[in-house]
Amino acid sequence: MTQRVVLTGASGFIAKHIVLQLLNAGFAVHGTIRSMKRADEVRDAVRPHLDDAQALDRLSFAELDLTSDDGWAEALEGADMLMHTASPFPLAQPKDENDVIRPAVDGTLRALRAARDAGVKRVVLTSSMVSVMEKDAPDNGTAYTAADWSDVNSARINAYGKSKTLAERAAWDFVTNEAPDMDLTAINPGLVLGPALDANYGTSLGVVERVLAAKDPMLPNFGLPAVDVRDVAHMHVAALTTPGAIGKRLIAVSDFVWFPQIADMLAKAYPDRKIVTRRAPNFAIRLMALFDAEIKTIAPNLDVHKKIDNSETRSVLAMEFRPVEEAVRASAESIIATGKA
Repeated sequence: MTQRVVLTGASGFIAKHIVLQLLNAGFAVHGTIRSMKRADEVRDAVRPHLDDAQALDRLSFAELDLTSDDGWAEALEGADMLMHTASPFPLAQPKDENDVIRPAVDGTLRALRAARDAGVKRVVLTSSMVSVMEKDAPDNGTAYTAADWSDVNSARINAYGKSKTLAERAAWDFVTNEAPDMDLTAINPGLVLGPALDANYGTSLGVVERVLAAKDPMLPNFGLPAVDVRDVAHMHVAALTTPGAIGKRLIAVSDFVWFPQIADMLAKAYPDRKIVTRRAPNFAIRLMALFDAEIKTIAPNLDVHKKIDNSETRSVLAMEFRPVEEAVRASAESIIATGKA
């Protein structure tokens, strides 16, 4: 019998890849979106990449909002599994951090309660590396692992980081205290790059877009752990049927990459483009941070190389990650194809 997965936030950059891989793996997918107007967008995005065009018959949608109870019980009725990817991602940090935190936390709990009440036992949650590494140093002193939790009181963390940390904490607490029979796995991606399935990829590829368009005269020596979106989607789907993934936080990171490194990769791939590769002096970035809230969150991490240990993910899911350069190039190809840079 075909297993039915409820996938929240189905129109997202990562989620579209998950929809594609779930359908290709034989699952039925009931995607939740904030507006039914986006249903055809998701169908059109995945259609060209399906192994069997008839797989679209196993894709359906429900209109749901993270901030409202309406429709959640109906959406989870008859589901075998829940994959919760929906979470607010602000274009800019909000004046009131609770504008991001509350929908993330409340939406996660809303989805989990609906799943519990519908008898759904298997849940995969899309978390983030910002719920792992926004702290002064890893617990083991060498590399960040799934045992690390971000410090929501740290000067390093922004509203989005707090929202992801608190939402994931709330999920684990919910399973412990209110749904002990529920099997939860959290997937914690770093900077997600790679090919977009359509032009509606939001802010996910913003870093590559900016570099391709030469929007900045210099680049800060700031970096992030990165991963290909195809690998993130694979992890979500593989976790559903891997008993060893139950109760785990799984790091979704290929390698750490500096922003100037991304520029170097793109300059090599597109020698005819005037791609800026100059490094900005740290003092200039710190000066700008006095007047710019976004840059202020970068300043403490200039020249900071965060080592990430993904060995547990590779072991549990038999995972081999694509190189970061492959993800960067695939991002650029998508962006150029849409005419956005």
